[in-house]
Amino acid sequence: MGVGRSLLLAAVVALSGAMPAAAQTPGGPSADAIMERASRAYKALSSFQADFRQRIDDPLVEQGESRGTLYQRGTNRFAMRFTEPANSAIVIDGTALWVYLPEDDPRNVRKLPMPGEPVYNYNLLAWLLDRPAEKYRATWLREESVDGNKTDVLLLEPNLPNIGFRRATVWIDRALGLPRRLEFDEKILIRTINLSRIRTNGTIPAAIFTFRVPSGVRVVE
Repeated sequence: MGVGRSLLLAAVVALSGAMPAAAQTPGGPSADAIMERASRAYKALSSFQADFRQRIDDPLVEQGESRGTLYQRGTNRFAMRFTEPANSAIVIDGTALWVYLPEDDPRNVRKLPMPGEPVYNYNLLAWLLDRPAEKYRATWLREESVDGNKTDVLLLEPNLPNIGFRRATVWIDRALGLPRRLEFDEKILIRTINLSRIRTNGTIPAAIFTFRVPSGVRVVE
């Protein structure tokens, strides 16, 4: 099983509903305030772009690593363009979700209807930062440096079924108010994503959010 298939297995259904207020570690900063600031910073973005390194630890398969660039514009344009494995892509174009993982299935691309806005599951920022107080119980763990940037490390525990992970740990940049690292305990695997060279509110070419089906590849809907 390759990195792409592990990534596909990690996807979950869209989130909804309400949850109790966040908790905090005694003596530490307010987890509520940190997540609310992160949510405001996220919602204020016109676009987001960052290099990513993803590591998947699955006890049933070999450890998988991948990298590339993550893009987001608005609530319904999202893309993960992989350089390793080459040519892999996950694209939300505003009307559909495209998943092409040629290292696992070079002959087929999956096309799925977009479930709504904002799109969760693959859209990592929306998954965590859209209305977080309604979805998670947050606890401040510690402060930590990530690539020379000071961050607050928070534990997020869902209080709703069907969220798809048991817990998530997020490293929120104190200067940007946005995540630098994400770690998901997804029951069957641990997925860690590091974000670097974060660029916000810039112009992203429309082609990034358009999936062009490679020659000879079949679209599976």
